Formats: sequence, C-alpha cells, structure tokens
Amino acid sequence: MNIERNSALSSATPIETDIPARLDRLSWGRFHTLVVIALGITWILDGLEVTLAGSVAGALKSSKQLHLSEEQIGLAASLYLIGAVVGAMVFGWLADRLGRKRLFNITLGLYLVATALTAFSVDFYSFALFRLLTGAGIGGEYAAINSAIQELIPARYRGHTDLVINGSFWVGAALGAIGSVMLLQPGWLPADMGWRAAFGIGALLGAIILYLRRFIPESPRWLMTHGYLDEAQHVIDQIERDAHVPTLLNAPKIKLMPREVGMLEMARTLLRTYPQRSTYCVVLMASQAFFYNAIFFTYALVLSRFFNIADASIGWYILPFAAGNFLGPLLLGRLFDLLGRRPMIMLTYAASGVLLLITAWLFMHGALTATTQTIAWSIVFFFASAAASAAYLTVGECFPLEMRAVAIAVFYSLGTLLGGVAGPWLFGILIGSGERSAIAWGYVLGAVLMLIAAAVTARMGIAAERLSLEHVARPLSHVD
Repeated sequence: MNIERNSALSSATPIETDIPARLDRLSWGRFHTLVVIALGITWILDGLEVTLAGSVAGALKSSKQLHLSEEQIGLAASLYLIGAVVGAMVFGWLADRLGRKRLFNITLGLYLVATALTAFSVDFYSFALFRLLTGAGIGGEYAAINSAIQELIPARYRGHTDLVINGSFWVGAALGAIGSVMLLQPGWLPADMGWRAAFGIGALLGAIILYLRRFIPESPRWLMTHGYLDEAQHVIDQIERDAHVPTLLNAPKIKLMPREVGMLEMARTLLRTYPQRSTYCVVLMASQAFFYNAIFFTYALVLSRFFNIADASIGWYILPFAAGNFLGPLLLGRLFDLLGRRPMIMLTYAASGVLLLITAWLFMHGALTATTQTIAWSIVFFFASAAASAAYLTVGECFPLEMRAVAIAVFYSLGTLLGGVAGPWLFGILIGSGERSAIAWGYVLGAVLMLIAAAVTARMGIAAERLSLEHVARPLSHVD
C-alpha cells in the first residue's frame, strides 16, 4: 500500500474528479447512518469517560486503596486532557498522511486497553497514567474521525449532523451517570470495586464498535488528494449503488495535483494563508474548553461539598444536565444550516455566557438548591453544548482537506491547553477552599470568555453553511 501511495503521489499528471459534487448531492441514506453510528461513537465514549471520572470522584476519595484528594482528582482530569492533546497531534498527523480508516482501529484500540487498565489502578500514579493514555486514544479519535465525518456527509446536512454527533457526548454522559449510580450503590459490589467496574462500561461499548467500523470505507476525498482516484471512484460508486442513486452525469469537477504536504507547508497555511481563521478557531476552542472542562469535571465535587449529595446519588443529577446538553445541538442544529454559522454561533456563545453569569450570582448568594442548581446548569448548557459543537464544526470546515485532521488536532490541542487543562485544576483548588465566592468568580471567568468568543464571531465568523468543503477552503493540491 505504501509503495502504491508513493507512486501515485509522485505522478506529475493532474487529475480531474467530480467526487465532491457526487458526495454532496446525495440524500441521507443507510450509509450516512452507519457513518454516524460507527464513527460518532467517539463522542459517546468521551462523554462516558468524563462522566465516570466525575461521578466516581467521591468513591475515589473514599477508596481504601487510592484515597485520592480533590487536588489529585483535578490533576488526573487534567492529565486526561493532556493525553488527549498529545493523541490528537500524533494521530491527526498520521490520519492526514496514512488515511482516516487506518487510524480508526488504532485509536479505538488504545482507548479500550487504557480504560480497561484504569479499573486495575493500585495508586494515584497508575490511575493518572492510565487516564493519560485513555485521553490519548480519545484525542486521536477526535482528529481522525471529525475529518472523516465531515468529508463523508453531504454539505446540506453537515452542520446539523456534526452538531448532533458532537452533542452525543452527552448520551455517553447519561450512560456513565446511570452506570455509576448502579455500580456505586452500597451492597451491589464489594467495597472499592464499584468504580473499577464503572470503567469497564467504556471498554465493552468500544469493543462492539470495532466490529461496525469494518464497514466504513476510506474517505473518497482523502483518496483523491493522494492520487488514488480509482479507489475513490470505487468507493463513491458503491455508496451510490447502495443508495440506489444513478451516477451523476456532467457533475462539476475540480482539478488536483496530488502531492505530499509537509508540516512546514501546513504551518504556513495556518499562519499566512488563513491567519484570521486560525485566530478565530483558537478563540472558539479555548473559550468552550475552559467553560466546559472547568465546570463539568468538578460537577460532582460541587454537589457533594456544597449540597451534601451522596456519592452514590451524583449520577441522578447528571442525567438532566446531560439531557439539556444533548437537546441543545439536536434542536438547534438545523438552524446552523438554515440561518447560518455566524448568527447561530454568536447566539449560542452569548446566551451561554449571560446565563452562566446569572447562575454564578445565584450560587454565590446561596439561592440555589441541588435541584435548582442542576436545572440552571442544564439551561446554560443547552446553549453551551451547541456552541461547543459548533467550534469543532468550524475548525473542520475552515482548512484544506490535505491538512484537515492536523488542523482539528492543532486547534483542539491549543484550545484544550489554553482553556481546558487549567480549568479542572483551578476549580479543584477553588472547591477545596470551600468558599462560594471563589467558585463564583471562576464561573464569571468562564462566562466572560464565552462572551468574548461571541464578539469575535461577529467580526471573523465563516459562512460555510450548505457549501462544499472544497469551496470553503480550496485544497492545497488544487490547480487551475
């Protein structure tokens, strides 16, 4: 395969192809549903992992073997995110060089092994290491699979589909919440075993998805830019046959000169060709990463410390929170295709910031119970979930196909490092202080970041709705 690939890329003959037009003209079919299930599972797994880590926080503190402190729980959450950053960068680069499909099983396999090993942690150091590796698998999935999904879904469905898939993180969150409630109930399992069994849920779910991924082809868009036109034609022909759609005659074509794209050219593209888009993507990703990770990774600690919710009952409070987060992208997603990216991103980011400011004030003055606090967070994140999903959508759409996975990895990593890694650690310290005012100021910081992102969108937002990816960002291999 490598010999053939090098031969194709070394050819000096331009190619003409109508593959993007044929992919974008398709109506929704069984193939697209399979793509969503087999690849979109990444977000469910991530939601499962994050929720389990939060829901079992109390159990990890009371564990006779681990006995983790609040600071150690926050640090482990940050290490999970650091692992995701490293995994995204490494596997994102490989996905652009070797193809999307090759990375599917590698990244999912790493996740499966690492999350299973988490259940066998014997101390803080082993627990932290396995969380780091689990994050690396999930980060790799984000880069390879986000790019593949956007390349396989027709343009007029891309916004809504991408938002719902990213929002499915909260389906995983709900599964994690239910699993933790069941497994942490006193008397169900021996002491110190409930949290271990909880981490096995992700491994079981991921093993099922490994089978489904056998039926997902390589992205025809990736194949065409790497000189594999025959294979790309075969894939799109098969998709059309399965959808009972005749071959599109006289479809618009693009001309490409397949070639390798090095890291230096990718850097120049980000910094010189698209400097405004790069700045915009950093702002979107960093603001939502801080907003989300700071609040959600410490969700259980707030409920237990300030509202005296028992560890075994935390999951019940996560369920309505997860519902609000999933319903946001599900109900608002179509508007990103109908009304446009810019107005909807402005709306969701601004609404999230304003609503969190109100929630912070109520929390600081002790005006909320555990139930009303959960309701308030659910409303805030109805909008914030759509905003965060739109950030991933924007990053994937803004840059050329040859470097799409790397671009997703770069901005996911920058956003996570700038806004996500520090958040859980900072809020772990704030919660440890026991002062409501300290935590409220942390919420204010997250709200202000979201409002800044809304203002930046008004100036820098990209109108990518219903447009082909090649129109939004011309391939680097394009020739006139």
